[in-house]
Formats: sequence, C-alpha cells, structure tokens
Amino acid sequence: MHPLISVKELLGLLPRAPVNGAADAPDEATLRVIDCRFSLADPEQGQRDFDRAHIPGAIYAHLERELSGAVEFGRTGRHPLPELSRFTHQLGLWGIGPSTRVVAYDDGPGAFAARLWWLLRYLGHRQVQVLDGGLASYLRAGGTLSEKLAAPVATVFQAQLQPSMVATLDEVSLRSQSTDPLLFDARAADRFRGENETIDPIPGHIPGAQSLPFVGNLENGQFLSLERLRERFVEAWGSDTHAGEVIVYCGSGVTACHHVLAAQAAGLEGLRLYPGSYSEWIADRRRPVAVGDPPAQATSV
Repeated sequence: MHPLISVKELLGLLPRAPVNGAADAPDEATLRVIDCRFSLADPEQGQRDFDRAHIPGAIYAHLERELSGAVEFGRTGRHPLPELSRFTHQLGLWGIGPSTRVVAYDDGPGAFAARLWWLLRYLGHRQVQVLDGGLASYLRAGGTLSEKLAAPVATVFQAQLQPSMVATLDEVSLRSQSTDPLLFDARAADRFRGENETIDPIPGHIPGAQSLPFVGNLENGQFLSLERLRERFVEAWGSDTHAGEVIVYCGSGVTACHHVLAAQAAGLEGLRLYPGSYSEWIADRRRPVAVGDPPAQATSV
C-alpha cells in the first residue's frame, strides 16, 4: 500500500453525508481514521482541537500518551517508543485489526501522522497511510467535520515486529565515527548547527551527521511529487542504492519518521530510524556533540 493517500481518495472512502445531518462514520470494519494533531508548545492543543471538530469517525491519538513511552531521565529521549503490549492493546481498543485500513492525519505537514504510520509499519501492519496535506487540504477540498465521538468495536492487534526498521544507539555511535556515516538529521538547519535551540538543553547534532530538514519534503503543506522526493534523497546520500544504509534521526524520533515515509513513497525503501534521536544522545553528557555545518569538530560536553 502506498504510504500517502490523497484527500480525493479519502473522501471517496468516507460515507456521504446524509441530507439532514453530519456525515456518518467510515466503515469500521475496513477503515479507521486517526487524528494525530499535536503541538510541542502546548501538548493538549491537539486534543482540544479534536474535541471541537474532526474528520467524521476519527479517533484521537495523543503523541505523548499513546504514541510514546515513559521518559526516563538520563536514559531515554523525549518521546521513546511506546511499550509494546500497552500500545498493541490500545490499537485493539481503537478497532485496528489485521485487515483494517488506517489513515492518519494531522494539521497538514504530516510529521505527527508519520509517527503513527511508522509505528504501525514497525509492528508489521502494512495497511496504513498518511493523508497528504492533512486536515488543511481536507477542508480546502470541502470535507466536513464532526464533533461526534466514534465508538469502535474492540479487536485484537497482533504485532509482527520489524526490527530492521530501527537503528540502535550503539549502532549510531559507531556510525558517527565512520568516514561516510550516512546519518541524517531531520530537524531545522539552525537547530542542527546549534543555533536557536529552544527544546533540548545541549545545542548541536550527532557528529558525522548531515542536515536534511524534513520540511524540505513539502511544498505548500503537501508532499513534493514522487520524482522530486526521489531526487532530493538521492542527492543527499549520493546514490539510490544507499537507501538501506541510511539512518535518520531528529530531536526525539518523531519528525524523522517523515523521511522514512517520504522516501518509501518515492520508491526508496530501507531507511532506518534512530528512535531515541538527539534527545537520547545527549542524555549521557559524555557523548560528543558537534555544532556548525559539517565538517564540524566534535566536542565533548
């Protein structure tokens, strides 16, 4: 299944609105729409926005309550992966079973929706897509909203882990010391350089990494054409044969999922995510950090 779905295709999957009321919910046996809106500056903003109005039949997934695990000070990053049994149980409560088609959306850029997409793919669920352009594109296309809360029929989600999708801290540490690490940072370029850091306590990036901001995958809030995405990635890592060697990270393992999704959409599969990302890397202050544009001199902190 292609990782992106257009607004036009989603509208074709949603039941038509009845004449005298709001749109019905999607067919729960085949489609589950998940609202992933979130604000790092205000963690409850997404929930409030969802409560006011959402795509009919959607269920809300909170980045920090459902799509992340418990933070351990000095050990994990800001958004560690959720604990497996708890998360699979939650997926079952949302009515996501083996044959359920999942469509995730957020306000538009797709960064938070991509986190859910990546998690489901990591758990072996292939029937999952991100809404290209998110809620903003949906509304521009005339999509309706609803305040009604869905009541999905619970099922059992059976995970089939895909460990090859993950790069470990130890692997990233070794890779960062190589001459061609193929390690890419999805954060904004100024944060990569160690400038304008407002989230993590130590500015900079993992030594050896290259800057590749995830926002470059977008134009006017939607993903670039598949041809342009492919060109962007191939230019970044030098060859389309290197996709399986590439490791991506960000601040906490969320926005880097955007790269995995975009590359797969462009036919470049095999990118691996370092889930702990920069916030886990600096949890141990003995690890080196680099600042400025590459090649930058690593400095211990």
